Amino acid sequence: MTNVTADLVGLDNLVANTAYLKAQQIDRTELRKQRLTLTLPRPKKTSALRTAVGRKYEPLCEQQPIGRKLFQQFLLTSNPTYRAAYEFLEELNAWSFAEDETKEKAKQGILTKFCQPESKSFLSYLTGSDAETCRCLSSTNFDEENLEQIGEATREFLKGKPFLEYLSSPFFYRFLQWKEYEAQKITDRYFYEFRTLGKGGFGEVCAVQVKHTGQMYACKKLDKRKLKKKGGERLALLEKHILEKVNSLFIVNLAYAYDSKTHLCLVMDLMTGGDLKFHIYHLGERGLRMERVVYYTAQITTGILHLHAMDIVYRDMKPENVLLDGKGQCRLSDLGLAVELPQGKMICQKAGTSGYMAPEILKQEHYRTSVDWWALGCSIYEMVAGRLPFKDFREKVQSDEVTRRTLEDECKFTHKNFDAPTKDIVGRFLKKRVGIRLGCRNDDPRNHVFFKNISLHRLEAGLVEPPWVPKPNVVYTKDTAEFRDSSEVKDIQLNAKDEKFFKEFSTGAVSIQWQKEIIDTGVFDELNVPKLDGRDCETSWKSRMSFSETLFHTYIPSFSPSPDCMLICWTIIFKSRDAKSVHVKSNHSRMDENKKKSMLTTASLCFVLRSV
Repeated sequence: MTNVTADLVGLDNLVANTAYLKAQQIDRTELRKQRLTLTLPRPKKTSALRTAVGRKYEPLCEQQPIGRKLFQQFLLTSNPTYRAAYEFLEELNAWSFAEDETKEKAKQGILTKFCQPESKSFLSYLTGSDAETCRCLSSTNFDEENLEQIGEATREFLKGKPFLEYLSSPFFYRFLQWKEYEAQKITDRYFYEFRTLGKGGFGEVCAVQVKHTGQMYACKKLDKRKLKKKGGERLALLEKHILEKVNSLFIVNLAYAYDSKTHLCLVMDLMTGGDLKFHIYHLGERGLRMERVVYYTAQITTGILHLHAMDIVYRDMKPENVLLDGKGQCRLSDLGLAVELPQGKMICQKAGTSGYMAPEILKQEHYRTSVDWWALGCSIYEMVAGRLPFKDFREKVQSDEVTRRTLEDECKFTHKNFDAPTKDIVGRFLKKRVGIRLGCRNDDPRNHVFFKNISLHRLEAGLVEPPWVPKPNVVYTKDTAEFRDSSEVKDIQLNAKDEKFFKEFSTGAVSIQWQKEIIDTGVFDELNVPKLDGRDCETSWKSRMSFSETLFHTYIPSFSPSPDCMLICWTIIFKSRDAKSVHVKSNHSRMDENKKKSMLTTASLCFVLRSV
């Protein structure tokens, strides 16, 4: 490479890094200008959309972030009982994660506000033993068991009448609007594209930014022709399906899946802190401080446990696949080799990276989750020593020799930073017999003394402060020149079958991650305003509802019409000129008097409205 060429490559890298770093410093004023054009769409087919989103409490009010926020807004603006239930759960959650004096203060607040009958926020909806437990709660018996009982009773209460009323409220209609917005078609015009962050066998990873929210992501671009040539379509689709299932603080999450003219694109969390391999070998002395090793291992272990809970075996655990975000938290990435194994099923396929593969993989024996714990042991060793347990740093050795060492040799702890707990946990992870390996006996490796200074409860909630935080003005990855790939695949033609596969792959936004983005970037607050077109939310909502929906929610808010009632109304309004001529197939003589009265009231009201 000539000096001129080297200078141009260096300049190219500098420009790419500058644009990439500047994009992360979001211009809020410019974003607000762009968002002036954004409006929530009116659901095209409200009934079909209602059917699609379902009527289950957990997905609508707990799992989906926008659904959770709108349900909370509904509770806070409804009657005091609903508000008290919501506030109790919020303060209970805050108490569970609080520490020391803050925890004691939170406890006293709960006792005073929710457990005293004379309090305005007393949990009056509780009945039976739940009510008795609440009334008798004091500083002496304020424990997790009693609080869990009251908390569960509160959730059951919210699943009843409050939830049903929410489904008939303007807040739920607003949720349907957000779901309609979420379903928009995603293309490469949805993003700005920045520098390359890495490359793989089927393409590259680059940084992208959503135009209307400013959210930064990493986009894994899989070349369509390379995929077809190497037969990688099934692996790409499998990785996508697994990523869609995962929602964890300790695993890189999928936000969008779409296709361009030349690539299949997986848009995932951007991890600006680089990978652990980069930190081990390229930042200062080889290896990491023990404080960082313990912290990262705790997060990695939690991520692996989350995968195993879904019967997913990772199979590619190594520092290179562990990425740090801008806050210093780490996550597992690259689930391309992950496999879903239903309970009881095992495989013997060889997969993974040399130096990290467990003995059972090398011997092609049947295995499940045990291989991930072996690879974690190798990774902890590498974080401490700056080398693998069975292969030295930059050692030129054949893979067959690495295999022999893995199967026959014992791990040696020669590095000065190996203390007793670290030696013990690595040794337990690197047991060659699966039956005695840590993590393979229905045990939680996080109970090991190695993690004694980590609060697992707070760790799982992302509340433990990281020991190291990336600098916002540094790019923690290799230069762009090292990722250049000029190879092209010209001899592969795409056909109708390929296009069908691309369509199956391109499903757009992933619900939970998209909703998080909308909330975190402020778009939710800007578009979810109480005033719409100069009218309040209630008025706007009613004007957009179908006539029958408006009728029942406005004039008979406490009455849930039966199919017979709806048929009467439909017949009166659109077919009959006389209420007396209405006939339905049901046997009215068998109805109870209250139902008859409700139906007649509804029919009469409809007739009057039609006349008006």
